[in-house]
Amino acid sequence: MKTSRRDFIKTTGLGSIGLSILPNFYSFAETPQSLARKSPESQGISSEGIRNFLKAIKDSGLEWHSFMLLRHGNVVAEGWWKPFSAANKHTLYSLSKSFTSTAIGFLVTEGKISVNDQVIKFFPEETPASPSENLKAMKIKHLLTMNTGHHTDSMPDIRAKPDQSWVKSFLEKPVEHEPSTFFMYNTGATYMLGAILHKVTGQILEEYLQPRLFAPLNIKGYDWEKSPQGLNTAGYGLRVSTEDIAKFGQLYLQKGKWQGKQLLPESWINEATSKQTTSQAGDNDWSQGYGYQFWRCKPGFYRGDGAYGQFCMVMPEQDAVLVMTSESWNLQKSMDTAYQTILPAIKNTTLPENPSELSALKTELAELSLSVPKGSTKSSLMSKYSDKIFNVEKNAFGITQMGFGLFDDAGVLRLNFGKGMEKIGFGWEKWKVNPAKQKNPFSANPIVIPSRIASTATWLNDNTLQINFKFVDQIHGDKLTVVFDENKVSIALLGSVAENTKNNPEKREKLIGTLA
Repeated sequence: MKTSRRDFIKTTGLGSIGLSILPNFYSFAETPQSLARKSPESQGISSEGIRNFLKAIKDSGLEWHSFMLLRHGNVVAEGWWKPFSAANKHTLYSLSKSFTSTAIGFLVTEGKISVNDQVIKFFPEETPASPSENLKAMKIKHLLTMNTGHHTDSMPDIRAKPDQSWVKSFLEKPVEHEPSTFFMYNTGATYMLGAILHKVTGQILEEYLQPRLFAPLNIKGYDWEKSPQGLNTAGYGLRVSTEDIAKFGQLYLQKGKWQGKQLLPESWINEATSKQTTSQAGDNDWSQGYGYQFWRCKPGFYRGDGAYGQFCMVMPEQDAVLVMTSESWNLQKSMDTAYQTILPAIKNTTLPENPSELSALKTELAELSLSVPKGSTKSSLMSKYSDKIFNVEKNAFGITQMGFGLFDDAGVLRLNFGKGMEKIGFGWEKWKVNPAKQKNPFSANPIVIPSRIASTATWLNDNTLQINFKFVDQIHGDKLTVVFDENKVSIALLGSVAENTKNNPEKREKLIGTLA
């Protein structure tokens, strides 16, 4: 999106980084599988077409983390780019909105609300004393379709008042347009859906969805960020696995039915995923129309999507679901890559098995990996600085000391926050995943969500060490440029968002240390 949706990425404060036909063929998972695995050809998809998809991904220059392709309810291909794996829960960003919409669908189905209910009736204590006519006219349906009448996203206004409830801040924001007459991608509107659900049920979204959605679909280990008031953020912040996203898409493809049970009415699925409003004219896939927190797609199907390329594409005509997770800087290019390769590979009948293509696909899926910087795995200074302690100048992160273990087979970064050294291991020009979840040590943001950190390092020259982090339970990463100079060391930081965008410059200062 050209304006408001990109603004969402900034206004959330990047809290999420701050925050089988053959045995074991497709899955490299450490987690139990719920969906059946079949060969692509048996489900009418060519292995060659999927290989074309993988080649197009490589040629795109964009960063994919995972994908999963379903046909007729079966997984026909799946892959994770190391250091990501099937066990990871991935931050969904705005793909979370589609889960919130689903919760509203359950609430409507249970007769507890109507999409035509007035928003302010649920919040008499937090509604302004003299609400405007436009605010009084705002209905739940307007929240669902991003037609609240606000001229700008409400999330910046919400975050500008950290000591005030998010609901009150939303209701205080002027409503410049009559609801239903002005489309504006509005993450605060999605938060209000979760707040209404809480008012009606006394439960937050994840509690309410547990017996209705998560348990039936066998979605486990999820987590969802919360506002200061303890409500799920609703418009972002949900983390589930790639297969969990696929199951969610399959539920919608099956018109709300799961394992013979109708979880959501077909009528609600149709209503939620059809075009309810015009959207952003002239903005490619974002101009195809919007439903209830679902976007329409150029080829005629629909999707839930989130910032940096978290996609759940549901293709009813093809009886297929495509899930993609990534850190993409061009979401339209990500979608076009799928449209141009996956869609032509889908046929109306089964195909003859193609052992050679299947074998080649197997190999390519097993070898998927994010690229690593390469310079040299050795430096003449390794022994000089290995296991030494540096006292660190005052900094925003609270780091008092740091050190490096520089060994032939691997390395370790050591950081002391005043409570003893914490360690982050790295591989030489290969990814090493640190098993314990931890917060990004170079973030001063108190709401950063813990993640396992994958690290790789290389020597750019004899005294310059580059260490790359990837937060594998999240999306983003950090680049550390470490310069050794006699008894000094400095670390310059560059986040992946700052490195790849123009409107999020790196603001963190260098760390400076002196040999103890």
